[in-house]
Amino acid sequence: MGAVGPQTGRTFQFVMAHADVVSALRSPTIGKEPERHLPNVETDFAMEGPFAVLGRNMLFVDPPDHTRLRRLVRDGFSNRAMDALEPRIAQIAEGLIEQISGRDEFDLISEFALPLPVTVIAEMLGVPLADQDRFRTWTQAILGRGVDSEEEIMLAGMEFVNYLNDLANERRANPTDDLTSYLLHTSEGGDSLSHEEFLAMVFLLLVAGHETTVNLIGNGVVELASHPDEYTRLLDDPGLIPSAIEEILRFHGPVETATLRWAYEPQSIGDAELAAGDLVIAVLMAANRDPLVFEDPDRFDVGRNPKGHVAFGSGIHHCLGAPLARREAVIAFEVLAKQVGRLELAVDRHELAWTKEIFLRGASSIPVRQANRS
Repeated sequence: MGAVGPQTGRTFQFVMAHADVVSALRSPTIGKEPERHLPNVETDFAMEGPFAVLGRNMLFVDPPDHTRLRRLVRDGFSNRAMDALEPRIAQIAEGLIEQISGRDEFDLISEFALPLPVTVIAEMLGVPLADQDRFRTWTQAILGRGVDSEEEIMLAGMEFVNYLNDLANERRANPTDDLTSYLLHTSEGGDSLSHEEFLAMVFLLLVAGHETTVNLIGNGVVELASHPDEYTRLLDDPGLIPSAIEEILRFHGPVETATLRWAYEPQSIGDAELAAGDLVIAVLMAANRDPLVFEDPDRFDVGRNPKGHVAFGSGIHHCLGAPLARREAVIAFEVLAKQVGRLELAVDRHELAWTKEIFLRGASSIPVRQANRS
């Protein structure tokens, strides 16, 4: 399905069928660097200020740069690394629940779903406890949350970069057992991250990584509260939590569309005819409701364990942090089930304020209460 942007006049091609989405995300002729492949096409998406540095991360580059960058950091997110993190993730989640224990009502996002992954990634990076609140504030501002102007976003970006510069200098001189030291000192075949690549990598890991988990937890609670029979199944059998997480990812995932891509040459995807320079938007949430792949796709089933969903993308840009997001979500729902029990929405679902951007899908605030409380 094609559309023309009213401001730019540029053609956007939306792909929605599961097979077409996978094809678009895996195509070597649809990518992230139009300036390299389409020299005569003005992209209108240049990053400015501190984001010119932060934006040069592996999410926005094609091979061979993408291949090189991902190879240098992949071991930091291996299953072995995630196994080692599990006890600390559980400790953080339990501590957050203790802070809201006994409350009649609390905001799931600000008091649990957001601080959990932000604290985890901050600790992974070796950010001191005293600085973690600033880290969280910068992250939200960079995403445009709680700010009123572009100047505030730019200021947050500059402060964030300055902080990372200082942290990098400290870890270069005194490396420790954290992800910052790993990123600064890791090498393969004589290759390593430049300072600018380090800054961009940390930005990607922090912002993209935690936002996925926040929305995964929030969307999951919304769907469970909206499907009480499935919630009962889950509470009666916590062993279903891993499959329930996969179903939440499929049914109401944290990312609505894949990041922008450009067609580098004329081609067909499904029924869509793409011209060189067309913007391609792969709609992940539509692909995850494709009836050709998922039986009865509009039914929420915590026991489904859907194979082949594309909530984390597909191809070379499949989310590097997916194992971390999954671990955090599983632990979050285990802790909620054990220490809180059934949650219900404290407002009507239709009153929730959902993100306005096309890319992410989540609510900024989700007031909840225990179901046995009035």
